[in-house]
Order: sequence, then C-alpha cells, then structure tokens
Amino acid sequence: MPGLSAIDEVTVDTPFGPPSDSIRVGTLAGTRVAFLARHGRGHTILPSDLPQRANFWALKSLGVERVLSVSAVGSLKGELAPGHLVTPDQLIDRTRWPRPATFFGEGVVAHIAMADPFCPAMRIATRNGAISAGATVHPTGTLVVIEGPAFGTRAESELYRSWDADLVGMTALPESKLAREAELCYATLACITDYDCWHEGESVDADTVFERMAKNVAVSQAAVGHLLAALPPRAGCGCASALDAALVTRPEAISSESRARLAPILNRRLGVSV
Repeated sequence: MPGLSAIDEVTVDTPFGPPSDSIRVGTLAGTRVAFLARHGRGHTILPSDLPQRANFWALKSLGVERVLSVSAVGSLKGELAPGHLVTPDQLIDRTRWPRPATFFGEGVVAHIAMADPFCPAMRIATRNGAISAGATVHPTGTLVVIEGPAFGTRAESELYRSWDADLVGMTALPESKLAREAELCYATLACITDYDCWHEGESVDADTVFERMAKNVAVSQAAVGHLLAALPPRAGCGCASALDAALVTRPEAISSESRARLAPILNRRLGVSV
C-alpha cells in the first residue's frame, strides 16, 4: 500500500486459532490502519478454510472499528463490466460446508440483525472514495456468496441472474455476520474481474481472474486512500451498538470462560477486557 508508514507486524493469539496471517499495522494519510491478507501471503488458504472468527477477533482486539474488504467478484449483468467496482448492499448465502458464522454458542446466545448486511455509512464512504479514485463505480448490488473453490456452472449462473442478483463471490460470508457481531462497520469494495460463465464466450478461470484483479490494484489502493480521508463517524451508527438488541443471554448467566473467550466482542456490552 503506497504511503503506509511506521509498519509493525503483529501476531495475535485468539481462542479461535491463528488468523490468516500476521497483521500489518501502520499509518496511512494520518490514520492508523491494520492490513490482513485474508488468504495469507502467497494466497494459501481456500475461501471455505478462512479462519474468519480468528481474523475478526484479532482485528477487534487491536482496536479496529471499521473493516473494508477488497474482493474479486464475477458479474451477473452486462452493464457491470470487468474493471468496474461495486459497493454491494445485499448478500445471498449459497455456502454449504461448515463456515463458522458466529462467535456465540457454548452458553452465550445472540441473534444479530442482518437485514442490511453492510454498514450503510461505510458503504457510501467507500463508494465516494472509489469515485474520487477515478473508477467506474456502481453504488449498490446483490452479491451471491458461493462455496468455492470451484467457479459455478452455467446453470447456477443463470439461476442467480433469474434472482436479479448482480455479483458472485466467495468470501463476504461469514465476514459480514462476524463483523456485525463484533460491532464493526463493514463494507466490501468488489472488483469485477469477469462475467462469470453466463456471458457468451466467457469461461471463468483463475488465470483470467487474477490477471484482471492485478489491473484493479492501483485504483483500489487509491480508493482506500480517499476513504481514509473521509471516514464516516461511528457516533450514531447502528453497527457500533449491534449487540444491544441481539444479546439475549443474561449477563449473570455468562460464564467467566465465555467472557474470556469473547472479551473483545463483549467488552462494550458487558465491560469485560481482553
């Protein structure tokens, strides 16, 4: 990331195992930021094997308040062309294998609200940052999250199109759910790399996806820089207090073990510390 300075490599131990990689913490445009390679440096972790609970626990424990996910996606509509960026506002879950999607359980119950799976203020700020970077940006869209690692069939692609979905990807779930449980503002900057396989003459393969993703790197980096210059306030954002209406287990019924395991997640709500 050009301009990132005072970089420290931070290794975080979590109750959910190690994160995808060490976390690089530094300063960019006067703002303290943390960067985590979702698939590990060298891209060594499958989408279905990502340790997302460890990732978000680690970020929360470091004091992170907002998370921007930069992701490669396929397009399900002709007007959403490769090279364009999208800030999706909705998700459809088509994952199948066990992808732990909650921090809770083991004696603690919370039912998080997910009607709007992305933070509205963070999504708008991300869109504005991408526009300032000179990208062609689509402000909304429905992202279908598939299991992977294989790309979908033509029949699946046409099914998602019949649902009026816009994009297909592999990582936004359970990310968005875990971010909401951790009371983090979360948005995705979706970089379109292909037309999936519904498009005439289009056959998706990893070489094509990563070649086109590389072309999006510079504009994505510029978008992050512009976003940092205009981060939305957390005051009044529902993400910051999401557990107030979600945590249903009485505080006195939560064991000391669970409080320790969920310390960064429950700190604001219950006054526990890491």
